Amino acid sequence: MAFKLKPFYDIDSTPVYSVDLEEGVQGKANNNGTILIDKDVNIKDKKEIIKHELVHIKQIKDGILNYDDKNVYYKGKKFPRSKMKEGAKNLPWEKDAYNA
Repeated sequence: MAFKLKPFYDIDSTPVYSVDLEEGVQGKANNNGTILIDKDVNIKDKKEIIKHELVHIKQIKDGILNYDDKNVYYKGKKFPRSKMKEGAKNLPWEKDAYNA
């Protein structure tokens, strides 16, 4: 007898991987279209984190968000990573994700 499990979240076709992320980081959207979730996040918070990161995946796919090791690029503007607190709610690309 077999049964099909339905995920508790809607990820469409976005791959989500549970990994050991750096201190203070719960989720991360990658330029390659994948999402990383910290392996220690509880199942209740996972859904919200994935929802948040999917906004960033859409921003990346739409060409309005990109990043490299030194900068984040949003709507044609460059934001040096050394001068920001990553994930802060006041960053323009984070506003949409926190509102989702």
